[in-house]
Amino acid sequence: MVTAAQDGAAPAVNGRLAGLSDYPFTRLAALLAGVTPRANMEPLVLSVGEPQHQPPPILAETLAANAHLWGKYPPTAGTPDFRRAVADWLARRYGLAQGFLDADRCVLPATGTREALYMLAQLAVPERKAGRQPAVLIPNPFYAVYEGAAVIAGAEPVFLTTGPATNFLPDLSAIPEETLARTALFYLCTPANPQGTIADLAYLKTALTLARTHGFVLAVDECYAEIWDKAPPPGALEAALDLGGERPLANLLVFHSLSKRSSAAGLRSGFVAGDPDLIQAFTRLRSYGLAGNPLPALAAAAALWRDEAHVEENRRLYRAKTDAAEAELAGRLGFYRPPGGFFLWLDVGDGERACLTLWREAGLRVLPGGYLSRPSADGANPGASFIRVALVHDAETVGAACRRIASLLS
Repeated sequence: MVTAAQDGAAPAVNGRLAGLSDYPFTRLAALLAGVTPRANMEPLVLSVGEPQHQPPPILAETLAANAHLWGKYPPTAGTPDFRRAVADWLARRYGLAQGFLDADRCVLPATGTREALYMLAQLAVPERKAGRQPAVLIPNPFYAVYEGAAVIAGAEPVFLTTGPATNFLPDLSAIPEETLARTALFYLCTPANPQGTIADLAYLKTALTLARTHGFVLAVDECYAEIWDKAPPPGALEAALDLGGERPLANLLVFHSLSKRSSAAGLRSGFVAGDPDLIQAFTRLRSYGLAGNPLPALAAAAALWRDEAHVEENRRLYRAKTDAAEAELAGRLGFYRPPGGFFLWLDVGDGERACLTLWREAGLRVLPGGYLSRPSADGANPGASFIRVALVHDAETVGAACRRIASLLS
């Protein structure tokens, strides 16, 4: 029997955890705790970007055809077939020159982009940069994983405020030289989460040039790149191709996933591609901390990267949802059609208050924009007046939800 006197001291934990803010959905749960929607209101979750479309049949078919491989440990680097499928897709999607991307040296599978984006900071952040604590540049608002990765790696997260005036992208010309000098990593998301805006090719080339000039890693999160409204977003690999040079992929890593593209979030399959030196180092790091994608999952992922028909249908469905949202919200709450992704970023004046109102009065669960951002130098939180609404349900449901949003908040 263990007595109190035998318990001893509590174990120490990583003190950097104290530097993390609560995860957005943890904060949302606390905000709505004890608040019950009015009677007869069927709750609808619009806070989480979890696709509701059925994955294409090829996913289950390929998993079944490779079921004999479940008993084998997967290699960290994946299979040659997976790497080739990814490299071929990148070449088709972004018009890359033959041989520009070596499938065996420039592609690494990931268990979804979230895990790889987080682990990247352990690779890219040194103890010191320019004699100081390294900085990690993060758009503000942002995907929470970027902040967590920076803090746990020992870097200072430097939040680059965005807004309508900057097309919801960081103003690269406004980053101080002293900050760039100690920057180790820059997370850039395009199409942006949560705003859906897209970095053009000139912007991407400028960002990559900054990375090479100041010696940091440019990590471009492109996981929403296949959900677009009018035109396919350009990619950072295109920027690298245009810039050229002896090492055209230097300092660059791009991240893609099947979670949104193929509605296959449960497959936990994505990839990292780019600078072969960084890929080699990342493979070494991940060989210690990653179980790897199962071989049947890699086979299914390869089949999905080779198929475009289901992606085109996916885009059609998301456009229909955006149409339904626009029919109810056009001219209200700062509505605009997001060029990419499937989120609405609505200006409601007070995101938390709007979130409580929508939950209590309409059973709609959305996310306050302030939970995805941090206060700027002037103390103002650039996301505080917004809510993020995920258009993941069918078009009819989306239209009805947006009608309730307009009725309650306009």
